[in-house]
Amino acid sequence: MTELFSIGQLARTTGLPVRTVRFWSDLGLVPPAGRTSGNYRMYDAEAAARLDLVRTLRELGIDLDTVERVLREQVTVADVAQAHVRALDAEIRTLRLRRAVLSSVAKRGSTTEEMKLMHELAKLSAQERQRIIDEFVDEAFAGVENRPEGARIAEGMRTMPAELPDDPTPEQVDAWIELAELVADPSFKARVREMAVAGASNTEPPAQADPQKVFEHAEPALAAGIDPASPEGQEILHRIIPADMPADERHTLADTLATFSDRRVERYWSLLGKINGWPQRPPSVPVFEWVIDALRA
Repeated sequence: MTELFSIGQLARTTGLPVRTVRFWSDLGLVPPAGRTSGNYRMYDAEAAARLDLVRTLRELGIDLDTVERVLREQVTVADVAQAHVRALDAEIRTLRLRRAVLSSVAKRGSTTEEMKLMHELAKLSAQERQRIIDEFVDEAFAGVENRPEGARIAEGMRTMPAELPDDPTPEQVDAWIELAELVADPSFKARVREMAVAGASNTEPPAQADPQKVFEHAEPALAAGIDPASPEGQEILHRIIPADMPADERHTLADTLATFSDRRVERYWSLLGKINGWPQRPPSVPVFEWVIDALRA
């Protein structure tokens, strides 16, 4: 026969106060398996498992209405145990995130305000983190025609990890904090929208803006500190574009390159790479800025 427990025995088994067990039982979260002849409630092993799950969910900050919806779907002890495992997994991830936050705070001597911000961001679920990015992309790309160029930018900016690693590094936590602050900046959103609108147009970048030539010639010039307006800088520019390109075409090319060259947007991709664990690449925008300055000289 299935062993039954009184409310006092159930409380001792789970380590909860009797009044808490009685309260949750009155709400229907932990229904009794039966009653004695004296009308005292008796509980079985499934009730003990449900009670432990309710406690775990409540400790995770889940409200009672949500707990009730979760429990309403459980039909066996095995189902309850599986839900309990998922809840514990979530708690473990939260604890690991908090550990990463505290480690980052300790290393960089953060202020109380920074620590609070980091803690709140680290607690965000994967879905909430994705929602922040999705809302940013939706606002930045609202009304932009769904042409391939603009769609590619939008899809790229939606790219977020399904969730941070179980044991994120302090650098990954820092990257997420900076990313969240960046997408909350209205001026950044406006800049991304400018690029999206331009990318969704039919205008193709001029053929002379060959990225391979830009990096081949402009990157060494930038590293050497060569002034783009100097005779030497102009000579290097002519290895990238024809020397006889008219001034108006040079200015048009410079404007086009400037539209799609932004250090903060490049920083966005860099931060995204840190969160995802992608290999980091050296910044390319400063190289194109050198070409833009040379074109406008």
